[in-house]
Amino acid sequence: MATKKIANPAWSLWQKLSAGLVTGAADDDPSGIATYSQVGAAYGYATAWSLILAMPLMIAIQAISARIGCASGKGLGENMRRHYPRWLVYVLVSSILVANIINLAADIGAMGAATELLVGGPPTLYAALFALISLGLQMYVPFSRYSPYLKILTLTLFAYVGTVFVVHVPWVDVVKGIILPKAKFDAKYAVAIVAVLGTTISPYLFVWQAAQEVEEIRAPGPRRSLKRAPSQGPDALERIGIDTAVGMFFSNIVAGFIILTAAVTLHAHGKTDIQSASDAAQALKPIAGRFVFWLFAAGIVGTGLLAVPVLAGSTAYAAAGVLGEKYGLENKPHQAKLFYGVLIFASIAGIALNLTPINPIKALYWSAVINGVTAAPMMVMVMLMSRRREVMGEFTVEPWLWIVGWIATAVMALAAIVMFVTWGK
Repeated sequence: MATKKIANPAWSLWQKLSAGLVTGAADDDPSGIATYSQVGAAYGYATAWSLILAMPLMIAIQAISARIGCASGKGLGENMRRHYPRWLVYVLVSSILVANIINLAADIGAMGAATELLVGGPPTLYAALFALISLGLQMYVPFSRYSPYLKILTLTLFAYVGTVFVVHVPWVDVVKGIILPKAKFDAKYAVAIVAVLGTTISPYLFVWQAAQEVEEIRAPGPRRSLKRAPSQGPDALERIGIDTAVGMFFSNIVAGFIILTAAVTLHAHGKTDIQSASDAAQALKPIAGRFVFWLFAAGIVGTGLLAVPVLAGSTAYAAAGVLGEKYGLENKPHQAKLFYGVLIFASIAGIALNLTPINPIKALYWSAVINGVTAAPMMVMVMLMSRRREVMGEFTVEPWLWIVGWIATAVMALAAIVMFVTWGK
């Protein structure tokens, strides 16, 4: 008599995770690690509450972006081009391109610096090799075969989970510090909160998650856009909901652990001035020991391997989409020339910026400014598209999700205002 095979719940959940998990994990890129380390070192636990605020807002805007891609079968860039003034879309996407390239340069530079810390050698060469390997994989491995590796790379973030269990964390003090943050509420603290929000909720993440949904529709298999196959709607919306919630929860928990690690080691020992992710790793070595240092530095390389293709890819998706050109990593380079041209340009520009005397911290600052200015208007477009039947068909977002998405948009608009009010302070 045949026995019924019992499904493993953990394996069943893993199979449902894709775009949301990859996007959430890519948010904790080396530049993000630097930001979280900086605020943890400077303010201890006093900025961790902002991640609790950001989590539901991030889940909402990312789920809405994913639904737009899944329902329409088109990326955000193409949808924006079809439904909004071209000049406005070109300005927003040009801003995203500049910010992404700066961020990409910072990430590959951090990977090179972290590799130097681990094994020695030339950091600039390591940075270039990481960028070129990532570019080669994106160009010559179809997305349907490449995406499972991105999914596996998300597991590298557990390095930052591990660090919390190696260093001593006074959890009672942590809870108190989150509920009643001990910080001087001045312009610098406001900037730190804006930095956390801007790092956590960023335009390239909207573009990537929508694009990965489109890639999975175009890949060989039964999935279709929901406008073409509405019968797939209930399963697709459930999958997107679970995938996005798990991915963004994971992202914010890891970000919180990075802040905690910096708080209980660097901040507690008076090391409050951290300039980069590799700087944080190096500062941890004499305080927390070689194992924590190794975990932290190895995590920078692992997360960078995930974030670099997401940053470069989202740049290419946005540019090709708004210009009405063919796009997608499932295509071969000769089938989507502009898309792959932008991908190559972004990668080479990221390498080139590491060879210039430009201060990477100042460059990241301007990247954050550009993202801060771009996020809110782009989120407005996303929110309006999510209720348009010509975009979504019968799968316009529910009122509760729409409300939370607008709250997220308002928070990011407020963050941009705070950024300008505190300019220079």
